[in-house]
Amino acid sequence: MRWRSCLKNDLVSRKWLAIYTRPRWEKKVDQLFKEKGLESYCPLNKVRRKWSDRIKIVEEPLFKSYVFVKVNDADRSNVRMTNGAINFVYWNGKPAVIKEREITAIRRFLDEYENVEARAMDVKVDQRVRVTNGTFMDMEGKVLAVRHKTVKVAIDSLGYILIAHIERTKLTSAQPG
Repeated sequence: MRWRSCLKNDLVSRKWLAIYTRPRWEKKVDQLFKEKGLESYCPLNKVRRKWSDRIKIVEEPLFKSYVFVKVNDADRSNVRMTNGAINFVYWNGKPAVIKEREITAIRRFLDEYENVEARAMDVKVDQRVRVTNGTFMDMEGKVLAVRHKTVKVAIDSLGYILIAHIERTKLTSAQPG
């Protein structure tokens, strides 16, 4: 019975982390993680490629040089020691954690669509945005300034203007349509 408790704690403590890989090694690193018994995910995009004699659907990694792996703290060194894995993607000095629902959304999206394109969100001054994470989650505001990794946003829904420097990844467009 005790081992079940340990197993359950291990499953709860595992988190999805993003890994930088060598260029064009995404599928190989994903396979090597699986061979080590690690849960990993390399989102593959179905793309039509035309050769002189035929058209073929091929699977290419959606995110170049990224693979996701679900591990606990003890497995991190095993991940780093995998051939082709360069390092974890860091955010604020810690490995960036990807939410389970985001992995699920990527899986569903790729199951439903072909020729998907992944692009970083372009944020512009005066654009209306909605905060997707953190203290100001679900609040809307106006972009005042854009820096490398942060955006200065005026949150105006309180009757006051609160100015916050928010990470780009925590914003989405609030424009209708």
